[in-house]
Amino acid sequence: MTIKDIAKESGYSVSTVSRVLNNRRDVSPEAKKKIDEIVAAHNFVPNNNAKQLKQITSKTIIALVKGHSNMLFFNIVEEIQKTIEKSRYSLEVSYIDEDDDEVEQASILCRERKPLGILFLGGNPQMFERGFEEIQVPSVIVTTDSSLLKFNNLSSVSTDDTLGAECAIDYLIENGHRNIGIIGGDKTDFNTSSQRYKGCMNSFHKNNIPFSDKTNFMRARFAYDSAYRAMKHLLEKADGLTAVFAMSDVMAIGAMRAIMDSGMRVPEDISVIGFDGIDMADYYNPKLTTIRQQYKTIAQRSVEILFNMIDLKSSSVHEIIPFELACGESVRKI
Repeated sequence: MTIKDIAKESGYSVSTVSRVLNNRRDVSPEAKKKIDEIVAAHNFVPNNNAKQLKQITSKTIIALVKGHSNMLFFNIVEEIQKTIEKSRYSLEVSYIDEDDDEVEQASILCRERKPLGILFLGGNPQMFERGFEEIQVPSVIVTTDSSLLKFNNLSSVSTDDTLGAECAIDYLIENGHRNIGIIGGDKTDFNTSSQRYKGCMNSFHKNNIPFSDKTNFMRARFAYDSAYRAMKHLLEKADGLTAVFAMSDVMAIGAMRAIMDSGMRVPEDISVIGFDGIDMADYYNPKLTTIRQQYKTIAQRSVEILFNMIDLKSSSVHEIIPFELACGESVRKI
């Protein structure tokens, strides 16, 4: 008996039978029950030798990208592609929503695609704590520090998000700003947004400047339109605002458009600083001041570390790549 025979007898597709045999979650209880009964009745045993052969001969590395609007990730993926093209491996890129569970999706891809390794672009360490033990292939989290997770097959290459955000707020304060707004993602989880929020609070604390989370923080997705709406709400809530720190350049550009559409100017009325250093930051008017990540170095080191884990069976490595403050035209001294 083959998988095709089980599909014919059960009335379900071959792909559904395959998902049941691989213990996938995306199968209805009715389908699983029916297929399991047929498997048991015929004492069917999957051909693991074929699966193992497929895994051995795989040359695929998967880049799992969290979020569809993160321009920094687009730049990093391009650099990853350039590096992998020079090797004997091939790259497959998969995009998921920024609120999805990247580890669960990676588990599905491991079963379906049998990759040799995974590059996670963006990631929430809490997701890895809950389910990464199921993933056996070498993996690297790109842009998010995973040094506290202690998995032997999980490395990371990142920027110090906390220190970078602290530097951004320090710069605004050095330029005379005291009433500062923040636009960022979910700050309750141990993720990029929470680390950058922590850096902001560190700066306010050491400079003895009060900050009202209720009026001066606005949550948004890492997308132009979401940051645009967040900035509009921030203008309504925070009286006397003179500056805004956006947790990404995409957010910063969305915020600047909202400021200008509200009849104000950047930086004459409100200064804006971002985070990432995407190419568009240099060409937007006014040129965006930002915390610039060295995305080419991050991409190259991520691939190099993954190759070492695959080829040399190297242990996990966690690297922090330095950032720089790129002064543009979007912050004024008051």
